[in-house]
This record gives sequence, structure tokens and C-alpha cells, in this order.
Amino acid sequence: MNKIVEVVGLSKQFGKVNAIDNVSFTLEEGKIYGLLGRNGAGKTSIMHILTAQLFKTSGEIKVFGEDPYENERVLKQICFIKESQRYPDMFRMEDVLKVSPMFFPNWDRKFANELVELFNLPLKQRIRKLSRGMLSAVGIIVGLASRAPLTIFDEPYLGLDAVARSLFYNKLLEDYAEHPRTIILSTHLIDEVSQLLEHVLVLDRGRLILNEEAEALRGRASKIVGSAAKVEFFLAGKQVIHREPFGGLSSATILGALTAEDRARASELGLEIAPVSLQQMIVHLTGSKSGNKEEAL
Repeated sequence: MNKIVEVVGLSKQFGKVNAIDNVSFTLEEGKIYGLLGRNGAGKTSIMHILTAQLFKTSGEIKVFGEDPYENERVLKQICFIKESQRYPDMFRMEDVLKVSPMFFPNWDRKFANELVELFNLPLKQRIRKLSRGMLSAVGIIVGLASRAPLTIFDEPYLGLDAVARSLFYNKLLEDYAEHPRTIILSTHLIDEVSQLLEHVLVLDRGRLILNEEAEALRGRASKIVGSAAKVEFFLAGKQVIHREPFGGLSSATILGALTAEDRARASELGLEIAPVSLQQMIVHLTGSKSGNKEEAL
């Protein structure tokens, strides 16, 4: 597949703070990526660098094979929808629809109109008077209807209720199937989008700690629950990313597929095994103080 984004040794410093620390990855054509991590992990800084809104400190970056800075050929192929998306104060929804074709060569006006009806947005009302959820819907409409070869959504659905978010996910998948492009989703609602993602990148304190196909991650982590002593016995040689004692019992989350032998041993010890969601796994990887994350990955 063609490489849409190539990042090698990317770093960004703000004073003495390393917002991005020697990060390398590639994004391929026609895939949906999850860029995940806690607040302050470096996600937004990377997205701003990819879209030429922030200068890197060091490293190499290519988007569509070229440096994106002051490069119209590259930038017209990108649509970046931010959490705090801003529009001119006097703009109405109908103005957004009118000017968008100037920025996005693949703009689909018919699809945009369908989305406006789906999200029940008023065409004549000023954008600045819209509710938080409606403002998020405006960004979603622009991101989807742009059909940009590289489309980036940075927490675009704050304020949307569960029904509206579900509409977004469904429309994204439907349109992606008909018009494949590279999509980046950066979100804290990991469980909601996990089935959409084809590849996952996880940042922690500016470092890339996970870069894998989503399918390979499903079922990667398991929770072991039972007597503290028996749990510790079972954990020997396992990669532990989280521990949680309670009374004489203990709960531990481990990385790595469990073999039939592992499951038989757990049964003999009277231990319970429970699946761990992608969101839980990432929370433990980026927030746990127990276990060795570097070894685990």
C-alpha cells in the first residue's frame, strides 16, 4: 500500500518539555487509524505537525511524499477537524457549505446536505449560537463530506449524545467503504470506536508505546481474579500491566494470549479469567505504575 504519512524520529519541545519524543510511524492509504493516549500524551501536537500548524523540533515528516509546510499540493488533500473548531463569527451552516469546496477538491455537496438533515442542523442560524453538540456535528459534516485523502478527527463529537455519535460512526463506515481514504480518529471514547479501527497507535508522555493492527490487539489482554497467593503464582513469567488487591483477593491484568495450558492451570487454581477491552488495556498501559510497560510492549 502507498504510504500517506511517514514520520521518522519526530520530536517537539516546548521549553524543557518533550511533547513528542523521538516518534516514528507510517500511515498507509485506505485505513482507519486510532491515535490514542491520555491528555498531554502528544496526540494533538502530532496532528498539528502533520497539518503544518506546528513546527517540529527535529526529525523527518512526509505527507503524500512531501514536506507539508507551505505546500498547497499536500494541504489541499488534508481535512483536520479539531475539538475546538472555529468559524468566522458571522458564518451560518449554509456559509460553511458554500465555502468548503474552495478548500476540499473532493467535496460532496449532496452528501453534506444529507448529513445536515440527518443531524438536524439549522442552515440559517449563526454557528456561534449553536449548541456544543450542534457545533460538533458541523465539524463531522465537513470532515465526512470533504472526502479528503487524509481526514483527521480530533475529539470531534464532544457534546453529542450517544445516538448522534452512533450516526457519525455508521456514516463514517458507510462512506469509507464507498470512498476509501486514510482516517485518523483521536478520542477518549475508545470502546465506542474500537470496532472501527484497523490500526492503533498509542502515545504516553510523548513516546509511541504501541503501534499495531487492531485485530492483533483484540484479546491481547486478560484479567485474572482470585486468591492473592494463587494469582501471584499464576502470574510467574507473565507480563503484568495492572494489579489491584482487595482483601485477600487480587486482580491482575496481563498482556499476551493465554494458551490452553494457561486456562487449564487457572481453572485448577480456581481463578477467573475475564476479557479486557481495548480501552481498559490502554488505560492500564498509560496509567499503571505496576508492571513493566516497556517489556510488555
